[in-house]
Amino acid sequence: QVQPVESGGGSVQAGGSLTLSCTASGATGSTPCMGWLRQAPGRQREGVAAAGTGGGSIAYVDSVKGRFTISRDNAKNTNYLVMNSLNTEDSGMYYCAARGDYSSAGSCSLSPGKYYYWGQGTQVTVSS
Repeated sequence: QVQPVESGGGSVQAGGSLTLSCTASGATGSTPCMGWLRQAPGRQREGVAAAGTGGGSIAYVDSVKGRFTISRDNAKNTNYLVMNSLNTEDSGMYYCAARGDYSSAGSCSLSPGKYYYWGQGTQVTVSS
């Protein structure tokens, strides 16, 4: 059993930055991929970023490339999502997910259906 716990959400103006953290308790060695997924009101949940064991196999959704950076610290069972140049489209509930699978391309999947354990979420609100 793996239990991710998110922190670091909040409110920020457009152009600002936030860093999200996710610490996963349990058998974290069995989670090949950990990812961040978000959901805005009225929209489907989408994968934002994911990283494999050791911090490799990284994947980003196109809309955040160049602005967000995901990293993993296996010693601390923690992963981080540094979000820069935030815009209003980035607002939503951000979920940390664990025990994800790899995509056919070899990077971690961004598909919500490929993740087995989920945190409760942390809210990110970007105002204009």
